[in-house]
Amino acid sequence: MRVVVADDSLLLREGLQLLLVEAGHEVVGSVADGPSFVSAVLAERPDLGIVDVRMPPSHTDEGLRAAVDVRRTWPEARLLVLSQYVEVSYADDLLATGDGGVGYLLKDRVSDLDDFLGAVQTVAAGGTVLDPMVVRQLMGRHRDPLADLTPREREVLSLMAEGRSNAAIADALSVSLGGVEKHTQRIFAKLGLSPDDDAAHRRVSAVLQFLRGS
Repeated sequence: MRVVVADDSLLLREGLQLLLVEAGHEVVGSVADGPSFVSAVLAERPDLGIVDVRMPPSHTDEGLRAAVDVRRTWPEARLLVLSQYVEVSYADDLLATGDGGVGYLLKDRVSDLDDFLGAVQTVAAGGTVLDPMVVRQLMGRHRDPLADLTPREREVLSLMAEGRSNAAIADALSVSLGGVEKHTQRIFAKLGLSPDDDAAHRRVSAVLQFLRGS
C-alpha cells in the first residue's frame, strides 16, 4: 500500500512511517503542513493519506481542512485523520464527501498497533473508521437539546416563551419563586447557555431554541 503522511511533529511523523514500513507499506510522501499534504496526495494519488488535524500555521484544524480539500478535488481519496483532541468543525464535511474511505482517530489509538493497522487497512479498502469519542461528539452536535428537559422544565420554558416573569411562572405552576429559579438555571445549563451571559440574554436564547424546536 502507498501512503502519504502529514504531521508537523517530526518524531511522530517518523514513528508513523516506521510503523507503516514495518507493516509492509510504502510511504511515498512525508510532509509537515496542510497545503503540502494536499499537493502530495493529489500528485501521488496514494492508497491512503494520513494527516494530523493541528498543523502550522495556526495549529487549529489545518489538517482537517486539508483533508476536506483533497476529497473535494478527489472524492475517491482514502484519508485517515489523527487528532490529539476531537475536532468536529469540519468533520461533517469530511464524512459527507466521497463514498467511504474515511477514518478519524485520536492519537492515543496509534499506541494500539493492531487497532491502528486495522484502521489503516479498513480505510484504504473504502471503509469508515471513527474513534468512539468522535462518534459521541458528532452525535452530541445533532441531538435536540430540548430532549434533555424534564416535563416540568418544558412547562417553565413554555411559560417563559409566553413572556411571563419568574414570579408569574411560580403563580401559574403553584411553586415557589426559588423553585422556578432552579428550573431556569437547569434549563440554561441543558441548552448550553453560558453563565457568563446576563440572565436576560440567556432567557431570550432559551426561548428562541424552544420556539425553533417546537
